[in-house]
Amino acid sequence: MSDWVNVASESELSDGQRRVVDVDDVMVAVFNHGGEYYAIEDVCTHDGGELASGDLEGDEIICPRHGARFCIRNGEALTAPAYEDVHCFPVRVDNGTVQVCDDRFD
Repeated sequence: MSDWVNVASESELSDGQRRVVDVDDVMVAVFNHGGEYYAIEDVCTHDGGELASGDLEGDEIICPRHGARFCIRNGEALTAPAYEDVHCFPVRVDNGTVQVCDDRFD
């Protein structure tokens, strides 16, 4: 598996917050939702825009450009104009630090 990248300490990423990190030249949005951590590629599959600055409603991130919704738990595209899912990444907490890695090429 690829190297784990530090995102933030658990105390810096409280419930409802997100952080975007560069993982091997891929921008990844990491979310704390109800004390669970989820990570998706920070790109709307509709037009390639970023997602992380959109509104978070429950476990859905809303694309700030055209309103497509994606589930942060599994990357599923939930509404038009997006029809392709976004990639999800593994997340873990190691000694109080939230970490993510890109497992697509392992």
